[in-house]
Amino acid sequence: MPMEYRAPLWLPGGHAQTVWAARLARCVDGQPIEFRREQWTTPDDDFVDLDWLDAPQGRPLLVLFHGLEGSSHSPYARAFASIARSRGWAYVVPHFRGCSGPINRAPRAYHSGDHEEIDWILQRLAARRGGAVLAVGISLGGNALMRWAGLAGSLAAQRVRALASVCAPLDLMASGTAIGRGLNRYLYTPMFLKTMVPKALAKLEQYPGLFDRERLLHARDLYDFDDVFTAPLHGFKDADDYWRRASALPVLADVAVPALALNARNDPFIPARSLPTATAVSPSVILWQPEQGGHVGFPVAAPSRTHVLAMPAAVVDFLAQA
Repeated sequence: MPMEYRAPLWLPGGHAQTVWAARLARCVDGQPIEFRREQWTTPDDDFVDLDWLDAPQGRPLLVLFHGLEGSSHSPYARAFASIARSRGWAYVVPHFRGCSGPINRAPRAYHSGDHEEIDWILQRLAARRGGAVLAVGISLGGNALMRWAGLAGSLAAQRVRALASVCAPLDLMASGTAIGRGLNRYLYTPMFLKTMVPKALAKLEQYPGLFDRERLLHARDLYDFDDVFTAPLHGFKDADDYWRRASALPVLADVAVPALALNARNDPFIPARSLPTATAVSPSVILWQPEQGGHVGFPVAAPSRTHVLAMPAAVVDFLAQA
C-alpha cells in the first residue's frame, strides 16, 4: 500500500471528507500555481487546451486527466501540480473538450470512456518528451485512463511508464445509480448539472437539432443528462449502453503497465461493493482501498490548515517507483 490513511476525527464520513477537501482544505504548498496554456488541434479539427508547468527536458512528466466538469483549477489538479513542482517534474493537465473555458468546435463533448482521446494525447506527449511519462486520472478521467490502459494492453508501455486512477467510477452503472439517489441527488447532482446543462445548450446553438432541448431541460440527474446528451453524441444507444460499454472494470484484467487504482470505501459516489477485487485485475494493477477518504478527498489535519497534499504525494511516490 502506498500509505496508510486516517481522516481527522472531526471529519467523519465520506460526505464531510469530500466537501471539506474540495472547498476548504489547502491544496498548494508555497506560491500559487501558474500555468502556461497550449492549444492543440485535434484530428477532427476541434481543439483541446493543455495547461503546463514546465521543467527541463529529460525530467519526468506527470499528466493529469481531470474529473467530471474539472479543469486545471480544480483543487486536486493544483495539489498534484504542487507535488510535481516540489520534485522538479514537468506537469500538464489536458482539458477534455469544453472544460478549459471556451466551447469546443465539434458536435461532441467528452465522456467517461474516452480512451481514443486519451491515446491521442498520450501519444503526442510521449513523442515530444525525453523523460518518463506518468499519468494519473481523477474520477471520470481515471475511468477513461484505466479503460485506455486495458484496451491498449502491452502497447500502453509505448505511451506511459506507469499510471494511477484516483476515485474512478470503474463500474459506471453502479456509480451513476448511486449519485442519483439519496443525499447525493440533492448535494452533488445539482452542482454538476449547473454547468453541464448550459454547456449542452451552447452546443445546441452551434448545432441546431443535435438533441432534444426539452428533454435536456427536464433532466434531473446524470442518467437523464447522459441519456439525452452524452450517450447519443458519442456513439452510444442510450445511458445504459454508455455506462455499460464505457466502464473500465471489464478490461482491468488486461492492463499491462504498472497501475494503481485508489478508491476510498466510503466514497459517496462509488459503492464499495462495486470496487474491483484482486481477481478482477491483472498482476500489474495494485488496488488501494482505504476505509476512509471520501471522493477525491483524503484531507489531513495540520497545525496551520487541513491539507490534501498527502494523497497526491503518495500517488506520485507510486508512479516514481514503478
